[in-house]
Amino acid sequence: MSNKVKAYFQLLKFRLSFTVAFSSAIGFILGRLGASYAEVALVMLGGLLVTGSANIINQIIEKDLDKMMKRTAKRPLPTGKISVAEAAIYSAFLGVAGLAVLALTFNVLTAVLSLISLILYGFVYTPLKRISPICVFIGAIPGGLPPMIGWVAATGVISVEAWILFGIQFIWQFPHFWAIAWVLDDDYKKAGFKMLPMAGGKNLKTAIQIMIYTLVLIPLSLLPLQFGMTGTTSAFVAVICGVLFLAQTFYLMRTCSKKAAMNIMFGSFLYLPIVQIAFVLDKLT
Repeated sequence: MSNKVKAYFQLLKFRLSFTVAFSSAIGFILGRLGASYAEVALVMLGGLLVTGSANIINQIIEKDLDKMMKRTAKRPLPTGKISVAEAAIYSAFLGVAGLAVLALTFNVLTAVLSLISLILYGFVYTPLKRISPICVFIGAIPGGLPPMIGWVAATGVISVEAWILFGIQFIWQFPHFWAIAWVLDDDYKKAGFKMLPMAGGKNLKTAIQIMIYTLVLIPLSLLPLQFGMTGTTSAFVAVICGVLFLAQTFYLMRTCSKKAAMNIMFGSFLYLPIVQIAFVLDKLT
């Protein structure tokens, strides 16, 4: 019984789902100063449930492909700990519950955006991974939506501020995705995933693309200050983080090494939460 519960928990990809829910909470707090802990918890819960549902759809579709890759071979579906039917019911339950929480607690637009995100990730991005590198662009859309969803939950409208929050997280997806794809390229090839942007994959052209998107993050991260969403302190933090993040891409362009890509991958994991937390703290003080 405990093994079954553990398998269901693994299907959620909890760390990834929590990260997405955290981003939606950032957008919510920025959109509603003085938000209660209960409201923040509910927007995170809705985001966690919907993201978990999308993650399970992804794993159902990729069940046989996951068996081919060392990184994913021990997941609940490839190992048979959970059946496809059980996973599908679980995914449907989580998705409906999450959308209901967002629609009933906040507004219908929040739920609609969350549903669009789920469909794009589960049913468009996932199958595209074996067809074309354009999958990264498609995947970056649901990847960038959480802070916008949080803002819309707080305000009820898709405003310029919502697009700014989306834009920062959308552009961040590219160095993040491509660094991961570089590090896991051998594993991805076993499943036929086409994640890197350039033919030949791990080369200078790909490294330059990663650098360009990382560079764009610096002016983008100043827009919250420009539009009065945050203050100068968080803008300073964002620029410093952006410059440090960008510096890692020069190492990749120089060496085209797995180690350099790994540095960018870990750098991307640090960049986003640090910048987003700085936005919130600046707004609250």
